[in-house]
Amino acid sequence: MPDRTPDPIIAAAPALPAGFENRLRALLGPAHVRTGEALAAIDPGWNKDNLKSGCLALPGSTEEVAAVVRLCREAGVAIVPQGGRTGLVGGSVSAPGQLVVSTARLNAVERLDPIERTVTVGSGATLQSVQEAAAAHGLEPGIDLPSRGTATIGGMISTNAGGIMAFRNGVMRHRVFGLEAVMPDGTVMSDLTRVVKTAAGYDLKHLLIGGEGTLGIVTRAVLKLDPLPEASATALFGLPSVEAVLEVIRLALALPGVALRGAEAMWKPFLDHTAGALGWESEAIDRTAPVYLLLSIGGAEGGPLPAAFETLFETVVERFPEASGLIAQSLRQERDLWRLREDTDLVYHTYPAAPSFDVSLPQSEIPAYLDRLLPELKAIDQGFAPFVFGHLADGNLHLILNRPGPLEPDLMAKVEHALYRDVSQRGGSFSAEHGVGTKRIGPMEATADPGKLAFMRVLKSSLDPAGLMNPGVVIRR
Repeated sequence: MPDRTPDPIIAAAPALPAGFENRLRALLGPAHVRTGEALAAIDPGWNKDNLKSGCLALPGSTEEVAAVVRLCREAGVAIVPQGGRTGLVGGSVSAPGQLVVSTARLNAVERLDPIERTVTVGSGATLQSVQEAAAAHGLEPGIDLPSRGTATIGGMISTNAGGIMAFRNGVMRHRVFGLEAVMPDGTVMSDLTRVVKTAAGYDLKHLLIGGEGTLGIVTRAVLKLDPLPEASATALFGLPSVEAVLEVIRLALALPGVALRGAEAMWKPFLDHTAGALGWESEAIDRTAPVYLLLSIGGAEGGPLPAAFETLFETVVERFPEASGLIAQSLRQERDLWRLREDTDLVYHTYPAAPSFDVSLPQSEIPAYLDRLLPELKAIDQGFAPFVFGHLADGNLHLILNRPGPLEPDLMAKVEHALYRDVSQRGGSFSAEHGVGTKRIGPMEATADPGKLAFMRVLKSSLDPAGLMNPGVVIRR
């Protein structure tokens, strides 16, 4: 697991411009500016450098965010926006002399309309809080992540998060109707539209979705809600190949009367590791299978969910006689099966700060990509036996190396070359849902179209000419 211990260096606040902290406290109140021991008491999240700036501001409204941004612009202080600090690619790391602006106080679920099926929320609201508010009306935000309890809506918007249901409902970009943000000059851009149809000029919110805080700070958003199924069912299949996994997903999508809500693949090393750590076992599952598929379906209470899985399993066994399967018989069994997939911390407990990667590929390209990649990684280092898992219904593969991090730069360069060298040609992306941050700028520059990179630089320099908004993230300084 990455080092999440607060860095003692932050106890000694680095120098900011003279009088800056006093002006900041005058704007927000002393309780909402954290330095020294008050800052050291905060969990830095996945990267211990997230709070390395030594100073954190907690504005409580869009107007306060705008005032802080204007103050920073006047003083020449760089801003690092932060949500739940759950990012894995260094998108919210800070440095001495910068100001961390946290959205933690912008956490209200402001307006939920069950008729129009929208919810207006502050960017600091956690995904779980929105899910719970929506569930009270039989609705859901249509997106889910294992880090739902800490991931914030603003952070998910800024990284264009995907998650478990992206194959069905799209990524965060497809869930946002309206957006409010503070731009690098302190201007508030408010476009809190609550409708799907709008053809009123440039749709500027899409510059901020996926912008990782480099073009502005998201403060509020309007999200689309969907009906929440009355009931769900979960099953785990052991399958003979990736091709078999993809075929079972196709069959599950065609099940009558139910909706596929999750299709999570786990290769044998990953399942062996999490099952061993959790003490999980089942005689129904063949533990020699090379790959496993966790399926979740939803539908009406008392509907055909168990029967649908039984029918699916019969079809699967006809086509793949080696297949095995387990249908959860209780909520506890369902939770236990999902822990096998979602508790990735178990890998980091064994391999602290293990390098992790996140690619997406068209489904038809996945078997050939893995057939090339895994032997190539083994050729780089005979000890590499990566943990592979992912959202295979949308082609998103996650890979964690069985090695404590960080890797030596030369070794990391070889690994990244193996991972990324043909992803674009195959029609995929080097970053499916984790973003670019500071860690993936090199791969982006190596794989992206030069015209796209040039346009990104024009946008950044036009909107943030002083380079004060999350510097060094996405675009190289």
